[in-house]
Amino acid sequence: MARKTVRCHLNGLEISLIVLFLLMTAVSVGLIVVLALKLDSEKQVTPEEPTPTVNPPENPYLIGVGRADCTGPVADLPMMGYANTEQTARGIHTRLFSRAFIVDDGSKRVVFVTADIGMVSQRLRLEVFQELKAKYGDLYRQDNVVMSGTHTHSGLGGYFQYTLFMLTSKGYIKPSIQAIVSGIVRSIDIAHRNLRPGRIFINKGQLVDSNLNRSPHSYLNNPEEERNRYEFNTDKQIVILKFTDLDGDGMGLLSWFAVHPVSMNNTNRMVSSDNLGYASYAFEQEKNIGFLPGEGPFVAGFSSSNLGDSSPNIRGPVCVNTGEKCDYLNSSCPVGGKKACIAFGPGEDMYESTRIIGENMYKKAKELYSSAKQELHGPVYGAHQWVNMTDETVPLNSTHTGRTCKPALGHSFAAGTTDGGGEFNFIQGDTDGDPFWDGIRDALLGPPSNETTDCHRPKPILFSTGEMDSPLPWHPAIVDIQIITIGSLAIVAVPGEFTTMSGRRIREAVKKELEVQESFSNAEVVVAGLCNIYTHYITTYEEYQIQRYEGASTIYGPHTLSAYIQRYRGLAKAIAHGTIGELPKGPEPPFFDEDKLFNQVKDPVADVAPVNTTFGDVLEQVNPVYKVGEIASVTFVAGNPRHSGDIRDTTFVTVELFHNNTKTWEIVHTDASWETRFHWEKGLAGRSRSKVEWHIPLTAQTGTYRIQHFGHYKQSMDNSTIIKPYVGTSDDFKVTRSFYYF
Repeated sequence: MARKTVRCHLNGLEISLIVLFLLMTAVSVGLIVVLALKLDSEKQVTPEEPTPTVNPPENPYLIGVGRADCTGPVADLPMMGYANTEQTARGIHTRLFSRAFIVDDGSKRVVFVTADIGMVSQRLRLEVFQELKAKYGDLYRQDNVVMSGTHTHSGLGGYFQYTLFMLTSKGYIKPSIQAIVSGIVRSIDIAHRNLRPGRIFINKGQLVDSNLNRSPHSYLNNPEEERNRYEFNTDKQIVILKFTDLDGDGMGLLSWFAVHPVSMNNTNRMVSSDNLGYASYAFEQEKNIGFLPGEGPFVAGFSSSNLGDSSPNIRGPVCVNTGEKCDYLNSSCPVGGKKACIAFGPGEDMYESTRIIGENMYKKAKELYSSAKQELHGPVYGAHQWVNMTDETVPLNSTHTGRTCKPALGHSFAAGTTDGGGEFNFIQGDTDGDPFWDGIRDALLGPPSNETTDCHRPKPILFSTGEMDSPLPWHPAIVDIQIITIGSLAIVAVPGEFTTMSGRRIREAVKKELEVQESFSNAEVVVAGLCNIYTHYITTYEEYQIQRYEGASTIYGPHTLSAYIQRYRGLAKAIAHGTIGELPKGPEPPFFDEDKLFNQVKDPVADVAPVNTTFGDVLEQVNPVYKVGEIASVTFVAGNPRHSGDIRDTTFVTVELFHNNTKTWEIVHTDASWETRFHWEKGLAGRSRSKVEWHIPLTAQTGTYRIQHFGHYKQSMDNSTIIKPYVGTSDDFKVTRSFYYF
C-alpha cells in the first residue's frame, strides 16, 4: 500500500506563531538549565566559603585585620628567649610581623594583637598605649586590647624596664622597642581603616604530631584522677577563627596552639619568626596570591597558648655523645651533664624542623578553616585589672589559706631546659640548692629574707628578685590580667608561660563562671600566652614541688596558679553578670623615666671597605647555573645593618627574575621570604660582609635571575658622620630543572 503524501499550506500568521512558540520554548528551557546549574552550584560550596548555620545576622560584626613589619635592628643586638647575651643578631631568616584583629559589635570593640616577638613586656604595652591614646583617644584601652607575643626565641630584646630582663638583653634599646611599638600600632591602624561588616566562624581540632612535654616528670606529679581525664600530657587542640566579609570572602584567620617556638635553637644568629611565624607565612602566601611576603589583604595570625612545658622538639632529648636517653628527673647525661642532653625536632636541621612544625600547624588550620561552620554571635566584652601578685591570698580549704610571694627564681632556673641548656653545674629538679652558689649570691646580692625563703618552699632560691631593686626593680609586682570575649568565645590573656595542666585548669575555671549565663552556654575558652607583661612560668602547685625549670621559674611561689585562677574567675564573673564597670582598676604599674633605664649596646663604628673595593662590591660571585633545589650564594662588601636605621617595610635582599619580553626585572623574593637568608658577617675594625643565600625552591620558574643587596654605610668626614646607601648586584645566572638544558 502506497504512502500518502499530505501537503500543508500555512499562511504567514501561522508561521510567525510557530516561530514564536519555538523561541519561547528555547528560552524557557535555557532558563530552566541556568536555574538548575545555579541551584547545583549553591549546593557545592567551595572550601573558601563558609557553610553558615544561619543566615547572615541582621547586625553583623565590624571586622578589621591588619599586618605590619616590626623587625628591629638585625645586627649586634641580643636575641630575646634563651637569655644568652652572646646570642646577638647577625642577619635575617624571616621578618617579624605584628598582626591585629578588631571586632566591633556596634557598641563595643575588642582588639587582639599577635606579634612575632618573644613576649609582650609591660614597658612595650605602656608605650603602645601612649601612641594609641594620642591617635584615637579612649577608643583603644587597657580593657579592650590584648597584646600577645608568639614567643619566638629569635626575635630581638631590649624592650623591658625591669633589671633582670635588661641584663639579659643588654638594657633598654630604643631602636628595638620603637620598631615593635610602631609595628603594633601600625597593624592596629590598618585594621582600624579596614573595618567592614563581616562574620566570624570558629572551629577546632587535634594536631598530634607537633608538640612534646619536656617536663613529663613534673606533669606526672599532678593528681592521677586529673591526668586520667586527658589523653595526652600536652594540649593537642588547635582553635581557629575564620573572618569573612558578608559575601563570604576570607579576610583573615586567628589560631591558638600550645607549642614553644624554639625550633630555631640557641646557635641561631638570624632574626626569625620560628614555627608559628612559618605557619602564618604559609597561610598568607596561599591566600595573597601575587603578593610578596608581608603584603596582601589576608592576615593569618598563629598565636601562642599554654606552651610552658610544650616543646616542638618531638624526637625528644637524648645524650648527644652516647645516643642514650637523658636522666628523667634532671635531664642530664653521665658524660657531659645537661649540656649533652639536647632535644631534637623532626627535621635534619633547625630550619627543616621549623618548616615541618610550622607546616603541620598551617595544614591543620587550613583544614579547619575550610570546614568551619559554627558562627559566633553576640556582644563583645573586655575586662582588665592590675593585680599586685606579691600579695594575693587564696583559700586552700575551709580552714587554711595560701599566699603569693615576692618574686624569686630557683636554682633550676639556671639549668635551662632540653630546648636550651644553661651554664655551670645547675640541674633541673633541684630542691636542695648549692652552698657554693648561695655563697656567691650572698656576697654579691645579699641573701633572701627568711620570709621569702619560707614562702617559696620547696624552691631553693638563687635570686630573690623581689627584694632586689638596684638600679630598678628586678621583677614586676603589678601584673595585668585580662579576658576578652566575642560571642561565646573567651580569650584568656595570661601574663606568661602556663604549663599544659595550668592552662587546662584556668580554662575550666573561666568556662564554669561564664556558663552560669545562657548567653555563654557551651562557651569556648582559649588561653592566649605571653600577653601584656612577662612573668616567666606558671606551673600547678604539684608541678612546682618537683622544681624543674618551669617550677623554678614560677616567680610568685607555689600558689601562683591558684591566685591567677581566683582573679580570672573574678573577671569572667563580671563579664557574665554585666558588672565589668564595678571591677576595681587595681594599682597602676610603674613607667620608669628613660634616663633611669640603661643601655649596654654601643653604637657601631664607622664602616671600612677592603682596599680596592667599595660597598656593594661582590667578594664571592654566584655560579653561572643552578638547578632547582640548590642554593645560590653571593657575598658582598657591606656596612653594618644598624646603619640602615628603621628597616621596617624595606629589604636587604631581592631575588629578581628577568623578563625577556619587557626587558625588566621582577622581584620574586625579599628578605621576608622563607627561601632567602641574609647573613651579616662581622669583621674587625669596621669591616663586614653580607652573604645572601637563595634556597631555590623546586617550584621556581626557569630563567635568568640576579640577587641584589641593599644597605647603608657610615663614614666620618670632617668631624661629621655621613651615612650613605649602597646597592650590590650579583652576576646574572640561570635556573634550570637540570643541567641538560639548551
